[in-house]
Amino acid sequence: MSSPSKRREMDFMKLMMSDYKVETINDGMQEFYVEFHGPKDSLYQGGVWKVRVELPDAYPYKSPSIGFVTKIYHPNVDEMSGSVCLDVINQTWSPMFDLLNVFDVFLPQLLLYPNPSDPLNGEAAALMMRDRAGYEQKVKGNCWFVFDLHFFFHALVHTDQATILFLNINFCVISLFDSCKLFCGKGQASCIIEYMNELSSTSRFTSLWYC
Repeated sequence: MSSPSKRREMDFMKLMMSDYKVETINDGMQEFYVEFHGPKDSLYQGGVWKVRVELPDAYPYKSPSIGFVTKIYHPNVDEMSGSVCLDVINQTWSPMFDLLNVFDVFLPQLLLYPNPSDPLNGEAAALMMRDRAGYEQKVKGNCWFVFDLHFFFHALVHTDQATILFLNINFCVISLFDSCKLFCGKGQASCIIEYMNELSSTSRFTSLWYC
């Protein structure tokens, strides 16, 4: 086994044994998903995102490919592809870094300190520089709130419809508000969103914000 292969296996196992939830693709170690939580004291605190990682054959001498699968509104993340603009990953990567650095340090820093001067999402960058309050509202407003949605929808609609709604939201096909509005009407949908936001502030529920 070559040195890069050994290092790839070691770093992957370290990530698997950490607190991060890792889902392999095709049962391999070169492509996988990681569940990433928004850092404390950021606009993204409380959020959970699915991040795709692809390790090149030359890893760790070549940086991993990192992309958000779950939609996120951020100046340095392409809104459509999920590609990340981060110097330490794209330009200044070093073999001294490992996968835990990516999720413990690099991505949290990205969400804590957006760089609007080097954007992949020009709209988000412009809004951040022009109207900070509006930007913060847009970040939060472009998120879907999820807490055991499948169970929740069972209380509103037929079982089959609940399953369809849950899948559509989970894969970012439709927002939670639009889903509720579709079956419950606009007025009730607004009440549902307000109620769910209130529940998320209590310790009785685990809340996930999917952007």
